[in-house]
Amino acid sequence: QVQLVESGGGLVQAGGSLRLSCAASGRTSSNYAMGWFRQAPGNEREFVAAISRSGSTKSYADSVKGRFTISRDNAKNTVYLQMNSLKPEDTAIYYCATASNWGRQPTTYNYWGQGTQVTVSS
Repeated sequence: QVQLVESGGGLVQAGGSLRLSCAASGRTSSNYAMGWFRQAPGNEREFVAAISRSGSTKSYADSVKGRFTISRDNAKNTVYLQMNSLKPEDTAIYYCATASNWGRQPTTYNYWGQGTQVTVSS
């Protein structure tokens, strides 16, 4: 079992920045690929970014490429999502998740956090 707790969400103006954190506990998180997903009201949960076990491989959705950066600190069992140049369309609940395999589909991930709200005002 892995427990995930997200933090760092909030309200920010368009063009601003936020840094999300996801702290993992339970089974060693360094054994897992980690991903960030988001879900806006009325929309399906969508992939945002993923990072491999070692941190050497990263993947981003086209909509956030160049603005968001995913990173991880395995010593702290924490994954981060630095979000810059935020847009109103980035407004959503952001979830972190773990997977034993690499992928961008939500079904690849087997443990999820409770989510943190990000709201970007125009």
